[in-house]
Amino acid sequence: MSASGGTRAIVAALGANLAIAASKFVAFAFSGSSSMLAEGVHSLADSGNQFLLLVGGKKSQREATPQHPFGYGRERYIYAFLVSIVLFSVGGMFAVYEGYEKIKHPHEIEHWYWPVGVLVFAIIAEGFSFRTAIKESNPLRGSLSWKEFVRRAKAPELPVVLLEDFGALVGLVLALGGVGLALLTGDGVWDGIGTLCIGILLILIALVLAVETKSLLLGESAGVEAVHKIEAAIVDGDTVTGIIHMRTLHLGPEELLVAAKIAVQHDDTAGEVASAINAAESRIREAVPIARVIYLEPDIYSEAEARKGPDREATPGGPVQHPAEH
Repeated sequence: MSASGGTRAIVAALGANLAIAASKFVAFAFSGSSSMLAEGVHSLADSGNQFLLLVGGKKSQREATPQHPFGYGRERYIYAFLVSIVLFSVGGMFAVYEGYEKIKHPHEIEHWYWPVGVLVFAIIAEGFSFRTAIKESNPLRGSLSWKEFVRRAKAPELPVVLLEDFGALVGLVLALGGVGLALLTGDGVWDGIGTLCIGILLILIALVLAVETKSLLLGESAGVEAVHKIEAAIVDGDTVTGIIHMRTLHLGPEELLVAAKIAVQHDDTAGEVASAINAAESRIREAVPIARVIYLEPDIYSEAEARKGPDREATPGGPVQHPAEH
């Protein structure tokens, strides 16, 4: 669901940004507005970003190889991180530079109807793209707030498109305000101030994206709800009596690794333990379908070892570690 929804949102954003970028550059050519130039580069950078997300999604579908036995799911995280870099450098820093130059060397906006008309068109197009991203995100977001959704989402495409479209809409309003004030006052400095504000906004959004995608690249555990489902699926109360410790790791947005040391009865036979492990793996995959790679190690529960707490060196270790709820 997240992959198809993300692709629809990306394609909608790509089409809107290409059309908007072309119109903004035309408006800049006729008016000389630096806000239009900054916005044109911003839309062009956004188009490149959406292309990068599509490339990452395609590359992530490659089959696992002996060199990459867990597949290429993290390609989507890598390309999302590249998006944050492009947005910061090409979008944000360029706009800050243009704004500074315009404030330092202001000039009057010519043919005002070009930038105003293009900005109104761009707001409508970006609104359509933003609406599509919201519509595709809602089934995955559930009861989470938008802030929580951006922070917790394991698929990077929708949060990236949401933040890009939100930033684009706010940037367009800033550009319209800058152009409007420049026209009303006859002072081109306002156009430069609007451009500078756009650049600062893009840099802030790029930093948020970089932090979130960096966390995904480092490797995040499954969400709290998924962890609880896995725990409930592992223990059958008969052969598997408990979980000594467990780790989960997203190999990609739709692929989860589960590794757990499970407690079994000391008098169980090897055959009984093997059957219990196979049954537990089936229950895990039924409860959490994205759990593709599962390693379950049987052990005898030791109260003395459990008291050591969640020590990496302790065997069998401490209690189950749950992901932080942030």
